[in-house]
Amino acid sequence: MSNPSPDPVLEAEDLECIRGDRVLFRSLSFRVEAGTILLVEGPNGSGKTSLLRMACGLSQPSTGAIRWRGENLRRGADRFYSELSYVGHSPGIKADLTPIENLRFDQSLAGGRADLCDILNRMGLGRFMDTPCRFLSAGQRRRVALARLQACPATVWILDEPFTAIDHEGVADLTRVMAEHARSGGLLLLTTHQAVDFDSCEVQTLRLGQ
Repeated sequence: MSNPSPDPVLEAEDLECIRGDRVLFRSLSFRVEAGTILLVEGPNGSGKTSLLRMACGLSQPSTGAIRWRGENLRRGADRFYSELSYVGHSPGIKADLTPIENLRFDQSLAGGRADLCDILNRMGLGRFMDTPCRFLSAGQRRRVALARLQACPATVWILDEPFTAIDHEGVADLTRVMAEHARSGGLLLLTTHQAVDFDSCEVQTLRLGQ
């Protein structure tokens, strides 16, 4: 009989981040469990994006450790990557493909059987699902990137300023999607300059630059 997987917990211990000759943060620790949203706040230059990239395993802290399900990402992150969806400042979509083609490509890599037409309709992209993304606005391209969260299954969502270039109605729609993910047992790390209401979800705040 195989041992059950540890609980889905992302934790950081005594992280330090140095850029050039500047210390952005040090002795930084946090723990995010299933069903929880961690909101990372702080002024520009405080290290928010650097922290999210560390949490994704895209860069390494100067000191400290990040663990997923108890396993240090330095020693093995394959399982973590299989459970991660990350959206950074760049939408990371293929401009020559349409929104639905982009999502089909993502599903071919990450799996998932969600109804892509339904997702694009709910993201306000129904009229543009067959339009090459190079013809879409910045906000529409951002919506395509965020539609990937619903198209491909993942436990951990790490989102860097997800509401950038999104209108008020879109912010409300995305906030609802994030809250549903948390309530279903997922966990989220995100940065945003916008005040949002996650509808009774458990929200932790991590303030950088203090």
